[in-house]
Amino acid sequence: MFASRGFRLASLLASLVLVFSMATVDQAEARRGGSFGSRGTRTFQAPAPTNTAPMTTPPVQRSMTQQNNAATPAANAAQTRGFGSGFGGAMLRGLMFGGLLGLLFGAGFGGFGGMLALLAQVAIIGGLIYLAMRFFRPSPAGGRRATAGGPSVNAYEAPYRDNGPAAGQRYGAGPSTTSSRKPGNPDEIGVSQADLETFESMLTRVQAAFTQENYAALRALTTPEMMSYLSEELGNNATAGVKNEVADVKLLQGDLSEAWREGNVEYATAAMRYSSVDVTRERASGRVVDGDPDRATEATELWTFTRPRGGDWKLSAIQEA
Repeated sequence: MFASRGFRLASLLASLVLVFSMATVDQAEARRGGSFGSRGTRTFQAPAPTNTAPMTTPPVQRSMTQQNNAATPAANAAQTRGFGSGFGGAMLRGLMFGGLLGLLFGAGFGGFGGMLALLAQVAIIGGLIYLAMRFFRPSPAGGRRATAGGPSVNAYEAPYRDNGPAAGQRYGAGPSTTSSRKPGNPDEIGVSQADLETFESMLTRVQAAFTQENYAALRALTTPEMMSYLSEELGNNATAGVKNEVADVKLLQGDLSEAWREGNVEYATAAMRYSSVDVTRERASGRVVDGDPDRATEATELWTFTRPRGGDWKLSAIQEA
């Protein structure tokens, strides 16, 4: 009977699940800033840690780059091993979706007890799938983590060269006793001091152009994809009646994470820790609605730049460290 207690409880639970799911999707889709842009074939790979950003930085989250085209075979294999993906994820989604549909049409989980039985079955099946995947999972290939070091040149540290630490020694760790091989050079294209100074200059110029809502300047400094994200942000601010202002940008520390070439296109990712006065004001009144105009704050980000070989650098991605 539709008015039965079991049905009401199951309906309430299903409604809460659906509402929570919609709220989570809305929050994910509404997120702005953070990590966005393109790093070519390395878009969905974590950049190499550096002295400025020693912790592993998550890969880019918002990108127009197709993951299947950008990810390496090892990355694709890692993605298919996740419990929520592949056959296991599809089966669980099918069970839950079928149960919710059945519930809406009067059958569903068979009341509160039936729902608990279903959840128990799902847990058992999920555990078996997890154990099977752990059993058949191939051993991960040994990788090398490169670090950027050397004496500071202005705010930047010189790119890591072949006389660096032994392979297997991660940033901040003690000497490795398992390997005496030297890691590969993360700078595959020969980034110069002039390039590093360009990156530092672009940090200030991009922030200034964004504050001034200077679309022409942003277009000259960024790739079309980055321009679309920044234009979207400016449009959202205008719609909300606010304006973001970033002033007194000062690079405190920076170093090269990695640089590489894809065909005739070059990429360089630099970690930068900088201070700035970042506030958001109402357009009409000038009242500060976020931030402190009298206090500078610090941020650490990884900016990726790209250029055609021999051309000018443009900003192609930003990642929060």
